[in-house]
Amino acid sequence: MYTKNFDYKKFFSQNSIWLILIIMIVGLSLLRPAFLTVANLKGLMEGESVKGIMAFGVMWAILSKGIDLAPGAVVALVSVIVASVVQPVELATRMLGESGLHLPTFLAILLGIVIGALIGAVFGAIIAYTGIPPFIATLGSQLICRALSKMYSTAPVSNLPDDFRWLAKGKFLGFIPMIIVFFIIMFAISAFLLTQTRFGKNIYAIGGNVEAAKVAGINVEKNLILVYMWCSVCAAIAGILLAARTGSSDPSTSGLNYELDAIAAATVGGTSHTGGVCRVSGVLCGILILGVINNGLVLLGVDDNMTNVVKGLIIIGAVSIDMRKNTRKA
Repeated sequence: MYTKNFDYKKFFSQNSIWLILIIMIVGLSLLRPAFLTVANLKGLMEGESVKGIMAFGVMWAILSKGIDLAPGAVVALVSVIVASVVQPVELATRMLGESGLHLPTFLAILLGIVIGALIGAVFGAIIAYTGIPPFIATLGSQLICRALSKMYSTAPVSNLPDDFRWLAKGKFLGFIPMIIVFFIIMFAISAFLLTQTRFGKNIYAIGGNVEAAKVAGINVEKNLILVYMWCSVCAAIAGILLAARTGSSDPSTSGLNYELDAIAAATVGGTSHTGGVCRVSGVLCGILILGVINNGLVLLGVDDNMTNVVKGLIIIGAVSIDMRKNTRKA
């Protein structure tokens, strides 16, 4: 019986990013045995979960041949509003003072998600119907959301109740931090939307060739609005979890530059900036790679600034490889 030979070249090409991650893990484990301890790995995943959830949103914008620079500022705006409305009334520091709104945790979460969706819908519509480049529109969204967060509260909002902090600090099955559970849930939802729904197929088509997508009867404007709504919803959820994890929200620093790590994770994970190419598993690996780099350099005692140098080089390298692949296809 004829058996087709295993295509090693194709296997390594499709899974090279995972092989790189494995090599990094093995190398760091040899250099610093503490890297593979349960406590360290748990801390690594907790630290990357917020940015990872943002990456599961940003990848959609990149897939559609766009970009979203606003998630970090959306994190700040949503987190400071949600944190303020879950504060005990006697400890309230929100803009409206003692007369301000106070909500139970569930409604506060719902409020944050709705705010994120509205932000995404507004700027998604601007991108879809005006032809303004996503880079410019989302840069404007970033500036507006960051300013609104500072206008809403001039100081960090803290003193958050235990039931709210459980969203990040609670334990699933007694040992898995809830923030990691939510990260896994958002990964599963993103994978389902991308591979099992018409919406996912439409975004692949739009990113691949927007004119062909229109000819095929795809409502490009509607789908682009949904893309940026999803980006902002992911950022809103990340903001809520960040506030729950840290126990506070600072309008000036919460989520600051987080969108860059999210974009980096999606890029390293193989999401093409020329549009039409994305694998959620690749983005997951990109998140883990950046997390290993951040954690590994800390364990090795490397200067913090060097972390950004390494990540910058990785991003440039990933985009360069992507461009070479597209040139060959052309």
